[in-house]
Amino acid sequence: MLFSIIMLSLRQIRRNLLRSFLTVLGVVIGVSAVITMVSLGNGATQAVSDQISSLGSNLIILRPGQRLGPGRDSAGSSPFKLADADAIRTQIGGLAAVSPVVNAAVTVVYMAENWNTSITGTTADYLSTNNWTIGEGRIFSDSEENAGAARP
Repeated sequence: MLFSIIMLSLRQIRRNLLRSFLTVLGVVIGVSAVITMVSLGNGATQAVSDQISSLGSNLIILRPGQRLGPGRDSAGSSPFKLADADAIRTQIGGLAAVSPVVNAAVTVVYMAENWNTSITGTTADYLSTNNWTIGEGRIFSDSEENAGAARP
């Protein structure tokens, strides 16, 4: 009985060879498409997870006057001072680094060319809090940082 079913199936496949080939081709393309989409989805998920984990699992960012919802800017609140960062560093135990940051949008001019860019003023701890390394140059020394000027 089983043998006759197999023989009948093979005979039908042989009679409709083009239809059988197109059916197999459709199944192969469909399975390939599903595998590709699942792989792309997993890759995108992994990329987002890697970006989030690069921020650090133990990073806290404090901003003065931040609120959620409409009107969430810091208008009307005074900015943090260096004394606030020092107080956080000395009074809270277990901190690896504290890095105060000041950002400003400026126009840079060089030989009759202008660029709009942003400038970040911070301390040497900023590199470790963001898991960054210096590509060229060096970190300011403590005396340079305290003086507020770079060494010539």
